[in-house]
Amino acid sequence: MSTNTSGENQSKPSQAPKASWNAFATPLIGKGVRWAARVTKHGGSAFPGKVVERIDPTFLARTLGQLPLGVVLVSGTNGKTTTTRMVASMLADLGLKVFTNPTGSNFTRGVVSALLTEVNLAGKLDADIAVLELDEAYAVHFVRQVKPRYALLLNVMRDQLDRFGEIDTTAKLLSHVAEATGGTVVLNREDPRIAALAAKAPAGTEVRYFGLDDGLKHYFPSDDDMATTVSVETGAGEGDSCGPRESESVLPADVTLTAVGDHQATFRMDDRDYSTAVRLEGVYNLYNAAAALAVVRAVQKDAQALGLPPAPTIRTGSLAARERAFADADADKLIAAVSRVTPAFGRGEIIDVNRSPVELLLVKNPMGFRLSLASFDPAGADTMIVINDEYADGRDMSWLWDVDFTSLRTSGVAMVSGVRAWDMALRLGYDQVPVAATDTDIESALTAFVNGNPGKPKHIYCTYTSMLKVRAALAQVANVADAGVGK
Repeated sequence: MSTNTSGENQSKPSQAPKASWNAFATPLIGKGVRWAARVTKHGGSAFPGKVVERIDPTFLARTLGQLPLGVVLVSGTNGKTTTTRMVASMLADLGLKVFTNPTGSNFTRGVVSALLTEVNLAGKLDADIAVLELDEAYAVHFVRQVKPRYALLLNVMRDQLDRFGEIDTTAKLLSHVAEATGGTVVLNREDPRIAALAAKAPAGTEVRYFGLDDGLKHYFPSDDDMATTVSVETGAGEGDSCGPRESESVLPADVTLTAVGDHQATFRMDDRDYSTAVRLEGVYNLYNAAAALAVVRAVQKDAQALGLPPAPTIRTGSLAARERAFADADADKLIAAVSRVTPAFGRGEIIDVNRSPVELLLVKNPMGFRLSLASFDPAGADTMIVINDEYADGRDMSWLWDVDFTSLRTSGVAMVSGVRAWDMALRLGYDQVPVAATDTDIESALTAFVNGNPGKPKHIYCTYTSMLKVRAALAQVANVADAGVGK
């Protein structure tokens, strides 16, 4: 079988930054720091990245610059971790070697730490493409070092107001990502602030959109559309503008979510509908799947334009062979890849405890909490809510007042816990939701909750740091996968 490398030659990465004199030692030092941090349980999962950033500032750009198909950057307020997982999983399913930061450590030093687990001692990364989740603020720092070939920008909602302030500030942060992207920017058509970032894309950068069918838009109000439960029930919010936005009717979507069901979704691509069963939980993750499909199609379009030789003439196992297989995957294969994606850490993750399926649901902002409540029927299940206000959660918990909790009135909430347990209980009281117990100590509260009503399904809504503590506590009594995020 003859070998043809023309496809590989066309996908050479751009020139990587020049290495510093001590760069040869970076992988060894970084791996050593990572080993020491794990043994001593000190420093956290991003600590090795912090050390390497200090001793070798070009390591990130130099290492990612090796990748023949470049970098996909995923950012936005809601859905980053799950969508990153989807994109990485689909690309790998379709034949590519993918590097990603799967732990949700979405700062630049978290990416560096993840790289240290994958590079060899010579600093070589065995991957074709990277799919990276970046926090909105740290995405700005990242693109100063690494210019992504693809950017997927999901949404802008109120999230951690003490960090970012107004949502227009968050949109401005994401505009820097759009400006730095060299290949394709994929935007949420239904979020006006995200759709507007098309104007920030450089000349020569393609802009694509993912969107919703008109019949599904009520599931996903924009931040401007949301009103508090109290204002709705008293009429105080009347007169607010919640009508269709101009962008929704004029922007063509490369992928559109047209129908949702119980672990079912229908996507429209190229004027054809594709229905599939999915393993993902929640209607919001089905929209994330539309976003993931859109960026995968953008990468595939570029692969198809490489002028690769026919598959029989390519050396088996080569980069060109992987690119050829990926480029040749039809829409049915893309949809099949979506159907096989599993939930990310804490995003609909199910853990069996005491004969009960315990579903962990991460909530960080009004939209995320609203969509989770709408996606998981409280009937026939016990509900627990755990709210912390540590830095990673955001200190300002006022956003809880923008969540509609009335769907919990009939079933009630069995347990409220976390640092801000009493604030949460007060908030539920205003929505006339009965609370059976409140305990600020997460471990004792969780023990009481999971031991009650054995066999009955359970939902636990958690902020980020409380999710880590809940998973750590559950790991003492159940089989919990190692998410690699530390304590």
